[in-house]
Amino acid sequence: MNLSAFWLAVQFLTRLPVPRAVDFSPRAVGRSVVFYPAVGLLIGTMLLAVRLLLEDAGPALASALVLLVWVLVTGGLHIDGLADSADAWAGGHGDAERSLEIMKDPRSGPIAVAAVVLLLLVKFGAIAELAGGLPLLIAPLAARGLVPALLITTPYVRKGGLGSPLAEHLPRRPALFAVLFAAAATLAALGPWPLLVVAAVAWILRAMMQRRLGGCTGDTLGASIEIAEAAVMVAAALGSQPPHCPTF
Repeated sequence: MNLSAFWLAVQFLTRLPVPRAVDFSPRAVGRSVVFYPAVGLLIGTMLLAVRLLLEDAGPALASALVLLVWVLVTGGLHIDGLADSADAWAGGHGDAERSLEIMKDPRSGPIAVAAVVLLLLVKFGAIAELAGGLPLLIAPLAARGLVPALLITTPYVRKGGLGSPLAEHLPRRPALFAVLFAAAATLAALGPWPLLVVAAVAWILRAMMQRRLGGCTGDTLGASIEIAEAAVMVAAALGSQPPHCPTF
């Protein structure tokens, strides 16, 4: 693995500037998947830094600004995948070809808008509840560990699609190490529950992709990242709450 693959992952997953000398060959694109968790850690570091800088701001304003940075730094790439996937699941009526065709439509329907709004609300609430901390650092890393995991275990069904080189040229053993790195970092930083939640999300989403499409696409991978990020944040927020004893 060379540094060019890392910079390619940064360029694909974020809007951060990278050196111009980046190898865009299909083989390099496939190798870049190994660095997705590392790019997630980079995103998480930025989010945590922003939250610390806003320590004196009110929780609602600070959470809104952190969420704004979260969307801007990724360019809304995965949110677009979530929107397309939501439209396809609602409008495809169980038909794989119809679902894939809907994903290619640049227009967003009401289901897509609702899915994006609800996910952003969940993230906002979790950020406000946690007031920063390790979950902001780890959630982007854990979620991007899902991509190599899904590509290892799930066929890529859109031939010639944006994610096709990821699946065709993915180095299996390094990709497995990337998944294990993401899992170990999540466990060490947040404990077992967020890791179990991510594993459950991966299993459920993979089953849905297999049943509806016969595999994954670039859109469903992007949707998986968004859903997994929100799931980690929610699991961490719920786990941070002290036990409540009702009074009578």
